[in-house]
Amino acid sequence: MALELEKILHNSIAVAKEAGSFLKKEINNIKSQDIELKGENDFVTYVDKTAEKFIVEELSKILPEAGIIAEESQQKITSQHRYHWIIDPLDGTTNYIHGLPLYSVSIGLTDNLKEILGIVYEVNMDECFYAHINTGAFLNGKKIKVSDKASLKESFLVTGFPSMDYSQFDAYMEVLKAVMFNTQGVRRLGSAAVDIAYVACGRFDAFFEYNLNAWDVAGGSIIVRQAGGNVYDFSGGNNYLFGREIVTSNKVIDKEFLALINKCFKK
Repeated sequence: MALELEKILHNSIAVAKEAGSFLKKEINNIKSQDIELKGENDFVTYVDKTAEKFIVEELSKILPEAGIIAEESQQKITSQHRYHWIIDPLDGTTNYIHGLPLYSVSIGLTDNLKEILGIVYEVNMDECFYAHINTGAFLNGKKIKVSDKASLKESFLVTGFPSMDYSQFDAYMEVLKAVMFNTQGVRRLGSAAVDIAYVACGRFDAFFEYNLNAWDVAGGSIIVRQAGGNVYDFSGGNNYLFGREIVTSNKVIDKEFLALINKCFKK
């Protein structure tokens, strides 16, 4: 039986927004003793955990047959599930614990690990980006599309700095130097989900980062595709969801940008 994706999307957006309201309400209540260190520069608070519990419970009501892949509970892919929710309850935790108003809720739904629905809700601007297959992409009800910039020289890029895995740091810095010298600028916002959503609506022309997890990118990747853009790994392939490296772009600059990444990362 085919899924009623429009209904699932509508109900899931309501869940993302309710979780986002909780995040916004709690941001001024976070104290230093509430912050746990999961790993180097990898933080979690009761807010992440509470928001994830709520999201998992509500999404399980919407599509009970789906498995769960979620950041804080570390639930994994299970072979008995065709569908999986992939959830980041608070993308941009470091921003959040420092009171920086840019963070998001990210929700993706996959069918045999292919993205079919995505939501990125940036709480502070009350901007909800969303899409499901074959519908186009939307921001608060209005259709969005990627930019039409035709070259890196014209482009405005966004990235995420390595903060835990420095194994490819030199290659990353080569790419960063090249784009700093040959684009209109590069930004680092601190939420990969938001970065990807901003490519989808044309605010940025491309995004690249390595050492990301599925929950960082699952919500946004289908939104970019439905907005007319492209998503790929550093080799130009499709292993971005679990391959821990991703590029999203307006599709026009793919060839030029991918050549630069391949040169630096020597894939």
